[in-house]
Amino acid sequence: MSLELSDVKRLSTLAQIELTAEQSAQTLDKLNGIFSLVEQLRAVDTTGIEPLNHPIAAMQPDLALRLREDIVSEANRRDDYQAVAPATQDGLYLVPKVIE
Repeated sequence: MSLELSDVKRLSTLAQIELTAEQSAQTLDKLNGIFSLVEQLRAVDTTGIEPLNHPIAAMQPDLALRLREDIVSEANRRDDYQAVAPATQDGLYLVPKVIE
């Protein structure tokens, strides 16, 4: 995938960033460079490779991070927290609509 100058201009408009023609061209080169790196990474066959919790685990397994068990450690206090909220419904906070 590669971007064109019109894509960069559209992105800068959406992000509300004002870019000169030179900055747009530089941004285009940088973004296309990132996309080419992503394509190279996608081309690597990772079949059968276990994911690591930390990159150092590949080189020194004894230094790898020890992960805690994924268990609930605190009580559910949603009702207590929502008791003071101006408006809630079905366990969710109701807020005014800000985007039309």
